[in-house]
Amino acid sequence: MFYVYILYSAGADKYYIGHTDDVNRRLLEHNEISEKSYTSRFRPWELKVFFPVGEERGFAMKIEKHLKKQKNKLYLEEIINRGNIDNIIKRFSSVG
Repeated sequence: MFYVYILYSAGADKYYIGHTDDVNRRLLEHNEISEKSYTSRFRPWELKVFFPVGEERGFAMKIEKHLKKQKNKLYLEEIINRGNIDNIIKRFSSVG
């Protein structure tokens, strides 16, 4: 199963969106990888929410890309508060 997740850095007041097949491992990597990466600059990261999106990595990548393209903090906060992205999953499931 693949998941789309949203992280939050309180120190930087930034959100990060990603996809993975193991949410706990990925959160650990964001917070502890020693290499220089985008997320390493804004540690610590807190997992705000994650959503199961299906068995195909490509589909998870589409959902992730859609969320990243929004570039809207209020939009992400609405998703976090709502606790689901069923409408987005449905929209992308019906696209060929």
